Amino acid sequence: MLIKVLGSGCSNCQKLEENTQKALAQLNINAKIEHVKDFVQIAKYGVMRTPALVVDEVVKVSGRVATVDEILAILKKTNN
Repeated sequence: MLIKVLGSGCSNCQKLEENTQKALAQLNINAKIEHVKDFVQIAKYGVMRTPALVVDEVVKVSGRVATVDEILAILKKTNN
C-alpha cells in the first residue's frame, strides 16, 4: 500500500499525515507515506485544494484534513 499526502507542507498537510500514521498504527498496517509538494504532480491527480490523501494512486480525500476515523474506514476498504 502506497499512501501520499498532497500539499505544500502546511500545518493541515502535517495534521493529515499525522492522522494517517495513527490510523495505520491502529490497523497494524506497514505502509509507505510520501509527501508530494510539487504542484505539477498534485495537479496530475486532479486535486484543486490541498491537503489531499491518495491511497494506491486513488484520491480519497481532498481539500480538508480527514479524521483518524475517516482514514481508518478508507484503509479498511482498501486493504480488503
